[in-house]
Amino acid sequence: MAYGAVGCLELTTERLLKSSHISIVQNSSPQIINLLYEEILSLKEALREFNTRRSTINMKMVKTLEAEIIDAIYEFEDVFDSHLANQFYSQSEEETGDPPLMTFSVDLQEIKQDVDSFVERMNKMKKAYIHELCNPSPEEDDCVGPSPRIDFGGNDDYNMVGISDLFTEIKDLFGENSSQSEGILTVSLVGMAGIGKTTLAKKLFQDPSIFSCYTRHVFVTIGPKYRLADILVDILTQLNNLDIDEVILLMKGAKLLVELKRMVFKSLRFLRYLIVLDDLWDIELYFDLTKSFPDDNNGSRVLLTTRTEEVGYCASMWRDYNLRFLDKKESWELLRHKVFGEEEPCSYGLEKAGKKIAENCEGLPLTIITVANILSKADKTIEYWNEVADDKQNSVYKDAYDQMSKVLYPSYDYLEQHLKAFFLYLGAFPQNYSVYGYQMVNLCGAEGFLNPRPIHYSDPIATFENNSYGYLNELCFKNVIMSAKEERGFHLHSSFWYLCNKEAPKNNFYYALNFCADALQEEGIEYQRRLCIRNSVLFAIEDVQDSIASASKVRSLLCTGPYHQYPVPLCLDDLRLLRVFHARSIRFYEFPMEVMKLVQLRYLALVYNGNLPPSISKLLNLQCLIVDRHLSIVKSCGNLLPIEIWNMKELKYLQTTGRDLPHPCDEGSVLPNLLELTRATHQSCNKDVLERIPNLEILDIQIELALDAFEPLSCFDHISCLRRLTLLKCVVVNPIFKAEVVIAPFVPLSDFPSSLTKLILKGLGYPWEELRKISSLPNLVFLLLECYAFRGPKWEVRDNEFLKLSHLHIEDTDLEQWKFVESENSCLPMIYSIRILHCYKLKEIPLTFGRFLEKIDLVDCNPMAEKCANTLKKEWDDKYGVHGRRPLLLDVRSSL
Repeated sequence: MAYGAVGCLELTTERLLKSSHISIVQNSSPQIINLLYEEILSLKEALREFNTRRSTINMKMVKTLEAEIIDAIYEFEDVFDSHLANQFYSQSEEETGDPPLMTFSVDLQEIKQDVDSFVERMNKMKKAYIHELCNPSPEEDDCVGPSPRIDFGGNDDYNMVGISDLFTEIKDLFGENSSQSEGILTVSLVGMAGIGKTTLAKKLFQDPSIFSCYTRHVFVTIGPKYRLADILVDILTQLNNLDIDEVILLMKGAKLLVELKRMVFKSLRFLRYLIVLDDLWDIELYFDLTKSFPDDNNGSRVLLTTRTEEVGYCASMWRDYNLRFLDKKESWELLRHKVFGEEEPCSYGLEKAGKKIAENCEGLPLTIITVANILSKADKTIEYWNEVADDKQNSVYKDAYDQMSKVLYPSYDYLEQHLKAFFLYLGAFPQNYSVYGYQMVNLCGAEGFLNPRPIHYSDPIATFENNSYGYLNELCFKNVIMSAKEERGFHLHSSFWYLCNKEAPKNNFYYALNFCADALQEEGIEYQRRLCIRNSVLFAIEDVQDSIASASKVRSLLCTGPYHQYPVPLCLDDLRLLRVFHARSIRFYEFPMEVMKLVQLRYLALVYNGNLPPSISKLLNLQCLIVDRHLSIVKSCGNLLPIEIWNMKELKYLQTTGRDLPHPCDEGSVLPNLLELTRATHQSCNKDVLERIPNLEILDIQIELALDAFEPLSCFDHISCLRRLTLLKCVVVNPIFKAEVVIAPFVPLSDFPSSLTKLILKGLGYPWEELRKISSLPNLVFLLLECYAFRGPKWEVRDNEFLKLSHLHIEDTDLEQWKFVESENSCLPMIYSIRILHCYKLKEIPLTFGRFLEKIDLVDCNPMAEKCANTLKKEWDDKYGVHGRRPLLLDVRSSL
């Protein structure tokens, strides 16, 4: 978490140096800020060393040193931010001119001694940290070795609930029917901690029909912290090599490793072997180990389990299997067996409550088994079980998560430094809450958690669009957060959510207020950096107001509870250092003018139906402005934003539902840093406006049609002004389908920027023929068409169209035939994923897609389309499966 704290200070310092509206007084030694900035970058680089050395460190000692760094940063940051806030606020209050003052001057002379002291202190801490990483302190023996794990209960067949089909599939690759004349085959089991990877691996390893096929058998558990020599010795011990002790006595260091690898190779040479590498975290370790595994084309097998998809994919290519969560039926089956066994009866009342308890475990076998162990020791009464079933905050679940923490914590502790703050931040939202990616990006960007410099990812699974979304994707690939496919958001499993909310207060990262009692804890909240208000009614309680007012060092106020449409008093006067104010769950009937005093505010999100005050431009540090409307009320002739919006040069993200951007008043009216404009009205998409936001990368247009609308609307005529645009989204929220199209036909293709990679269209009502006009966009990889974006019975695709398209999503259309025409080869040659939802009339889909296709989802579609999809899968598997590719993933289902 020290890395996140450094990132916050880095962003503050960087903006002082680079902001167009801040000037440093020359007689205040400007080099002070340069010295500070250089020290921050140096400290950040030192903290990144953790990533390369984490497999050998003393984690307890490293966390202690990082906690000291955090305390030192917070202490200095309080002095630094207070000094800046005082100067910004005094100059803002003195301003009476027209036009308003566009720059602040900052005098740093008063805090020169504080800066010098901080730099000296950080230098010492940095050296101590690097020394600890390079020369780890001795630690207790139980801290070394594999990750802790909870015993699922031996060879109990009920532990195979939900994974029996996968067992059978992998058994065919390992058992007597497997080839004995092919090279080594590596199979990976991938999934979240506690999902059953090791259970399945043990079951396969111990299966008699598999075990008998191999001459040598090795099962070694590794974990995130390991010593290569220890792993090799473990392997040799299981291979009954009698020379190990002598070698260890005679050799040390690199020579010992070379000899141990040679001995492993020799012990396996010309023999058919089965090796299980359990709980593998490091792909480089896999490559290092497998160099010692001879490939004699005799059908040897390597099975590995891992929490990270990068390791599974790189090790196995097409033979990595992601273990899924249990469904409701399977969850209850496992819970019932663990509590009642085979003999003890279960009454109807207990079964009803038990099914809900099992559902509350969210499909994770480890949670189910741990909860079952707790329930089996308690009274089995309907009243008690109903209490547990009705409250996901019940002590039974909390006790279970505490017992699981040793298994789960390594997934957090060993995350790369740049991911830890991102991961913990998701826990600030309510349990099971799905957070949109853009929301996390904007919040964490304002906090300083996004690395402004490129991070080079080693994961070949995906090419990330940018660092921000890359963080979320990385966390998904590490199986610590989940992406909600239908909601297109990200969320935490409750076990990890509990971990986040237990870990975050330790270093004052954030503190959550759910009830009045939370605000009145003896230890207080005055040192917390962020407050999460999960119940907006708390603002109306005087004691809570007093408690919040005492938290004067808070930098972020996050109102993340259920939506509250009635007025509540705010307590912002004492939170002068606030940088983030997220209040999209509260309706404001009047604009909260006290916000204007928060001169360091970087992020502001609220719900307000009225006009924004011109004084909003005083928030010159603001980089993200989100103003929603209550119940998404949008007028087709939306209100104008104040003309002063053009003075907010730091804005990167602007979302003002139902409000038009005003026409610029002069040549200086430019928003050079604006990257995303969302919920924009079509009136805002005129030439005068778009030319003044030249660096825009994402444009989201939202249109509400008037009931008497007859003339087609045009909102694409000036898209050509946006040469850096990568994502274009246009949504008609209340489409009115007549004979004619809703929006004017697409402008000529030459007017669309070639930089477009994503296109999302909803409710436009175009004929399918119009889609041809964008089919040759050179960089288009993602196309989403929803709610009759295109209409008509037939869509024909030719072989020179959509050459880069990898993801296609079609939902709610009247399409009947989708065909490839004039094609000798496969159309859509780069297509990877196809999702078709609620297309009830669709009877025909193409059967000839390229070799990169991996998955097709059909939800609520015509049975004839489903038949086509099954035919496609069979033909694709017959064509490409012989080359070692995994079968095409086809998911055909009903949403009912």
